[in-house]
Amino acid sequence: MAAVVECGGDTNTKEKHMSLKKALSVASPLTLRIVAECSVTKARACDLILPHGGVITPVFMPVGTQGTMKGITSDQLEGLGCQICLGNTYHLGMRPGPELISKANGLHGFMKWKRNLLTDSGGFQMVSLVELSEVTEEGVKFKSPYDGKEILLSPEESISIQNCLGSDIMMQLDDVVSSTVTGPRVEEAMHRSIRWLDRCIAANQNPDKQNLFAIIQGGLNAELRKTCLDEMTKRDVPGFAIGGLSGGEEKDDFWQMVTLSTDHLPREKPRYLMGVGYAVDLVVCVALGCDMFDCVFPTRTARFGSALVPWGSLQLRQKQFAKDFQPIDPNCHCPTCKTEDDLLPELDNDIIFFPQVIKPLSLQLTLMHSVRQSIIEDRFPEFVRTFMKRMFPSPDQYPGWAVDALASVNVTLD
Repeated sequence: MAAVVECGGDTNTKEKHMSLKKALSVASPLTLRIVAECSVTKARACDLILPHGGVITPVFMPVGTQGTMKGITSDQLEGLGCQICLGNTYHLGMRPGPELISKANGLHGFMKWKRNLLTDSGGFQMVSLVELSEVTEEGVKFKSPYDGKEILLSPEESISIQNCLGSDIMMQLDDVVSSTVTGPRVEEAMHRSIRWLDRCIAANQNPDKQNLFAIIQGGLNAELRKTCLDEMTKRDVPGFAIGGLSGGEEKDDFWQMVTLSTDHLPREKPRYLMGVGYAVDLVVCVALGCDMFDCVFPTRTARFGSALVPWGSLQLRQKQFAKDFQPIDPNCHCPTCKTEDDLLPELDNDIIFFPQVIKPLSLQLTLMHSVRQSIIEDRFPEFVRTFMKRMFPSPDQYPGWAVDALASVNVTLD
């Protein structure tokens, strides 16, 4: 194991270093087997073995922020072939709280979910709830959006909650700033994320049962991100996430930070690109070497009446679909399309149960299976070209960033 290097003025005591080294010495409950690698791009297909079963990658992970996906049951989600989904430490820690979830035998029992779970650390709420938060070296002080009380989410508290949740993959608490922020704050957040990673490693009470992933920060600054990569990969954690992107930055900047990260991440560890869920983004970022993805986009979009299809999306609340009983996609075999009755009721937006929620999840999961199969059969570049032709009516409509990103890994589009 590589030596752990102090960064950015860390004042950890000898006792904390010993705890950190002990935590890193425990064999992680994760195995990654690379099944196939594309001979042209950086795409790869892997088998990821976790405590609650296997996960085949590339994989899209649906987001159940508060222990549920609105509009779909755990049984339905499992029926779609989902092998891993997400929960959020901040929201679950606020309510119902770790004590109650522990009594339910962890988040798996609380959700009645038999497969794997990944929990985000709460770091993203530094951006999404920026008006309610204050970042210090100790942690993040939040004003609860529920009752206004002040709480401190420290690296130790984040891991303590995640230990109670019992997730198969835990994320470190990182110092997250918007991807559009520049200047000294980005460097401060990057160095602090490294220090907080060490505190998270030392705080993990279940290193033999729960995997802790590091999160690479550095904004859109290549040098800062490279520094973060160099430091965090010295910690022999089970996996790595690429964070701080998909927050409104230019796509040209986005893909360059993604490929920079995968160029320097260990080949034998899973690579998780956080917050990515658009179909084009998924396919391009698989080509750039990413294994795991998550996003609220598919389910949130469906709840507001938009159906994702292989060629884009359909706005089902439009009048043209008001009396249309045909399947959304006649070539799809998901439960929604098989009913041959896809009328969307005239309901308010706060009504959360729609059969249409199943459709985008099925589409994303099926897309990832197709991508994987093309990698195994070493025809991924061909798959990409066919995919882009189906998504866009003509080549001149291809997003320029996607064309450039694919060209960087030797895929030219017709």
